[in-house]
Amino acid sequence: MKTKLPFIMKYVLLIFLFLINGLMTQAQRKNLPEHNIVITSIEPKTMVYRIDSGELHVNVSPKDVLKFKAAGLVRYSEFGAKGNGQTDDIDAIAATHAFANLHRLVVIADAGATYYIGGKARTVVVQTDTDFGTASFIIDDTEVKDHSAAIFTISSSLKPFKLEKITALKRNQEKIDVPLPGPCLITVTNSNVKQYIRFGLNQNNGSAQTDLFIVDKNGNVDRKAPIIWDFDKITSLSALPIDEQLLKITGGNFTTIANKEESKYAYYNRNIAIRRSNVLVEGLKHNIKGEGAQSAPYGGFINIGDCAYVTVKNTILTGHRTYSTIGAAGKPVTMGTYDLSVNRALHVSFLNCSQTNDINDTKYWGIIGSNFCKNMLYDGCTLSRFDAHQGVANATIRNSTLGHMGINAIGSGLLTIENSTVRGRSFVNLRADYGSTWQGMLVIRNCVFVPAGGKPVTAALISGSNSGQHDFGYVCYMPERITIENLSIDDSQHPDNYQGPAIFSNFNPKMTDNTYQEKFPYIKTKTVILKNITTASKKTLRISDNKFMFKDVTVNTI
Repeated sequence: MKTKLPFIMKYVLLIFLFLINGLMTQAQRKNLPEHNIVITSIEPKTMVYRIDSGELHVNVSPKDVLKFKAAGLVRYSEFGAKGNGQTDDIDAIAATHAFANLHRLVVIADAGATYYIGGKARTVVVQTDTDFGTASFIIDDTEVKDHSAAIFTISSSLKPFKLEKITALKRNQEKIDVPLPGPCLITVTNSNVKQYIRFGLNQNNGSAQTDLFIVDKNGNVDRKAPIIWDFDKITSLSALPIDEQLLKITGGNFTTIANKEESKYAYYNRNIAIRRSNVLVEGLKHNIKGEGAQSAPYGGFINIGDCAYVTVKNTILTGHRTYSTIGAAGKPVTMGTYDLSVNRALHVSFLNCSQTNDINDTKYWGIIGSNFCKNMLYDGCTLSRFDAHQGVANATIRNSTLGHMGINAIGSGLLTIENSTVRGRSFVNLRADYGSTWQGMLVIRNCVFVPAGGKPVTAALISGSNSGQHDFGYVCYMPERITIENLSIDDSQHPDNYQGPAIFSNFNPKMTDNTYQEKFPYIKTKTVILKNITTASKKTLRISDNKFMFKDVTVNTI
C-alpha cells in the first residue's frame, strides 16, 4: 500500500488539475469575444467539433496544453485544419486562435498550406501575434450566410467603458477631468446635431456629430489629434484602453472569390477587421477573382476602425471593379467599393503599399475610403486613390504615386503632399458631396501632376464645388493658405483651346458678380504662395476660370 498510495494520489491530483483546468478555461472564456466557442481541456484527445446551434467546441488534451505552452505557439494543423484548398478550415482556424488568445500564444499558419474559407457564419478573433507566412487563404464569397461578418477580427482583451460625468467638450480642449486606467481612445457623440449632410446623387440626412481623440491616464488630450468640434451636449462618451504592446500580423496570400449578388448597397465585409490599437500588418497580399457582370460592393479587405496607431506595411492589395446602382436621388450612381477602409481611427499609416491592378485603369474603383479619421499617412505607396469622405484631421502623402482617382479629401488641419506624383483629374479634389471643405492649410512640395493621367483636359490643381445653398451641418472652408513649391505640371496633352492650368477649378459657375447670394457662405482661400511652378505646355499658371469668385485671393510668387 505504501508504494501504491503516492501513485494513486498523483493520479487523483492529475485528474483534479485537468478538471480544474477545464473549468477555468470555460470560466475564462466568458471574458473573451469568442462567445460561441467552448474551450475545455478534459478529454485525452485534441478535437474541434461544431454542434447544431453553431457553437464550436474545442477540447485540447492536457498533454497538448503543456506542449503548446512550452513551445509558445500553435499551428492551424494542430487543431485539425487540412490546408488542402478544398476542406473548409474556418472552424479549425477559429479554434486555434481561441486557444491562443486564452493562453497568449503566437499563431503560425502551416508553410505552403492553402486554407479554404467558405460561407459559414464564423468570425476568427485574433488577440495574439499571427504569422500567416507563405500560406494561402481562399475566401469564397459565392454563397455566404452573413456578408457583414468579418473573417478575422483583430481585437483587444481590454474593454470599453462609459464616461458619464462629462457633459460638454470644446474644440481644442486640452484635458478632460476624469481618472483613467491608462491611455485611452475616447469616442464622443451628440446625436442631436447632424453633420456631413451629403449632397448629390447619394444624398442623406447626415451623421451624428462625432469625434475621437486620445488621452493619457491623467486626461491630457493628444495634441497631435485634438478635439475638432464643440460639443454643447453629449449623448454618448466611451473610453477604450489602448494596448501598450504591438500586435503583429505578418505574411499571408489571400484570394477573394467575388460575390455574384445584385449590384446594390449591401456591403460585403468578409475581411480582416482591425479593432485594436497598436497593430502592425506587414507583408500581406490580397487578390480578387471571379468578378462578373454584377456584384455587391466591398467594405475593405483590410478594414480599420475604432482604434489608433495602426500601420499597414509592404502590403499588396487589389482594386475592385466598379458597378452601378440607383442612388438615394433615384438616379444611377457608381458604387464605392474598397480594398482598404478606415473609419473612426487615429494615427493610421500605409507604408510601401501597392496594388495588383493598374492604378490608372478606370474600370476599378479607388482602393481606399475613410471617415472620421485623424493623422493618416501614405508613404512610399502606389495606389489608385487617397480618399477622406466624412473628414480627416491632418493627412500626409509623401514619396507616393496616386492613380486615376487621385487625392480626394475634406477635413481640417494640415494636408501635406510631397515628393509624389498625382495622375487624377485635379491634384487635390475637395469632395463636393461634403461641401469641398478644408479648414486649415494645404502644402504641395516637390511633386509632379499629370492631369487625368495624360488625357487632354483643362488642368486645375484644386477642384471642388460649393453653391452656398446647401447646409452640410458645418461652415465650409477652402484651405486658408495654400503653399505650392517645386511643382511640375505635365500638361503636354491638352485641348486646343487650353489657356493653361488653373489653381482653382470653377467651384460655383453661378457666382459671377455681387448679386449672387449664398445661404451658407463658403469661406474662400486667403493666400496662395507659389514657388518654381513649371508646365510642359509652357503656359502660365492662372487663378481660375471663375475670376470673380477668387478675386480676393492673394497670390504671392516667390
